[in-house]
Amino acid sequence: MFALPLAGLVLLVARPEIDLHWEHHPSHFWLVLITAVVNVALAYITNVVAGRLGDARLILISLAFFASAGFLGLHALATPGVLLEGSNTGFVIATPAGLFIASGFAAASVTALVGTRPATVLRHRSLMLGGLVALMVVWGVVSLADLPPLQGPPPTAEAIGPLSLLAALGVGLYAFAALRTLDFYRQRGGIVVLAIGVALVFLGEAMIAIVISRNWSISWWEWHVLMLVAFAAIALGARAEYRRSGSLTAAFGGLYLEATLARLDRRQARAIAAVAAAGERGESTDRVLAELRRDGASTDEVALLSHAADELRRLDALFRPYLPSNLATRLRNEPDIARLGGAEGEVSVLFADLAGFTSFSETRSPTDVITMLNAYWAVVVPAIERGGGVVEHFAGDGVLASFNTADDQPDHAKRAAATALAIIEAGRPLAESHPDWPIFRAGVNTGPVIVGNVGAAGRRSFTVIGDTTNLAARLLALGEPGSVVVAEATWDRLGEGRAGTALGPHVVKGKREPVQAWVLRGLEPSASDDQI
Repeated sequence: MFALPLAGLVLLVARPEIDLHWEHHPSHFWLVLITAVVNVALAYITNVVAGRLGDARLILISLAFFASAGFLGLHALATPGVLLEGSNTGFVIATPAGLFIASGFAAASVTALVGTRPATVLRHRSLMLGGLVALMVVWGVVSLADLPPLQGPPPTAEAIGPLSLLAALGVGLYAFAALRTLDFYRQRGGIVVLAIGVALVFLGEAMIAIVISRNWSISWWEWHVLMLVAFAAIALGARAEYRRSGSLTAAFGGLYLEATLARLDRRQARAIAAVAAAGERGESTDRVLAELRRDGASTDEVALLSHAADELRRLDALFRPYLPSNLATRLRNEPDIARLGGAEGEVSVLFADLAGFTSFSETRSPTDVITMLNAYWAVVVPAIERGGGVVEHFAGDGVLASFNTADDQPDHAKRAAATALAIIEAGRPLAESHPDWPIFRAGVNTGPVIVGNVGAAGRRSFTVIGDTTNLAARLLALGEPGSVVVAEATWDRLGEGRAGTALGPHVVKGKREPVQAWVLRGLEPSASDDQI
């Protein structure tokens, strides 16, 4: 396909008798001018899209086609007998000048310039676009005024003197840019990417035709047609991709730099989170989706993001109950804390279980037992979360909670003790309405532990490990049903507002020395207890 125009051009140059002369000024004027105006507009729109995305490669591609189309428009003004009485040197040679400038932008778009220094291109985007417009205006003014170096009679060929050498260089630059762009197409696909690669080939062939053609002959008209086909390929490719995706932003995706693709991925991730969050709050997602469309997301992208957000909400609703709410919130804000391992810290640990559970379960059906447990957990878990504790796990009739783990809680000992008392109070109405049900008791201890994640890559648990946890569990045996027993370390941190009875030293399983413990009766509230 690409060889046919060159083969025809060689034949016309080799056989001058078939390179017929056809000079029709109105056809030339309107064909060239309309082609130029349409493609200047398309190049400008592409430049705006590129600027919005911050993609240096697309900016340079848009400037290449802006330059070639803009100078082609200046060439249209050289048509004798339409706007001017005769031909004009500046307007006649405008096309090869514009094509050479465009070849530089095209080649730069596929080089390391945009790979390592995209910020430079982005910073000077407006300057480059404005400079091209200014150059075209100055070129037109100097040509009309017949000023040097564009003065004098029009040449017999479009490319003269130094322009012939520059045209040869431009052909090489177009070939380089076309090969790299078509390579992008092989890697990523995309109709627009293929269209741009094809257009660059045709623009390079147009430069060859400019150098060797004869004015107003068939070979001369050929480069006009080649430029028209090049611009039409891009316009049709963009139209087809726009109709498929509903967005010019999506249409040029195959050309984007890796950094731009990464930003789009992050934008999509934020968009999914925003849509999901709006749904969680019971708000309409229309506003978020409308913002996505304004940012250039295609119809397919918006539909996909909306579906992904719905699926995210569904999964969140399914799995969130398996995590403490404060831990889930922290994981969302600090994903790094999900890694395996832990760190040493001081915490307060609360164990609570149901005194008399074993004898109750022996005389009840499993359905009755689970019904009783869930009724208790329905009031116990909210009490723990109100106190700022993390429910680490349930073990039969027992629950382990920790404080100063998911959040920074300097008053963690008092929080844990107050929460233990709240658990007893929360369970009391259920015990009174079901006299045969077991009753809660609780143990609290404060001390150093390892806080973190244990398990494997595919299955892990957030937990606290250490002797502090073991002692909290042993304290349960020292208390009567409906009581809270605290260790000495916790008792000392409760301050003057504590009220309780000393149990004296007790030997507990796993400890060599007797431990001091107190039955906690109450705590005087303070200003920091509002959240407990």
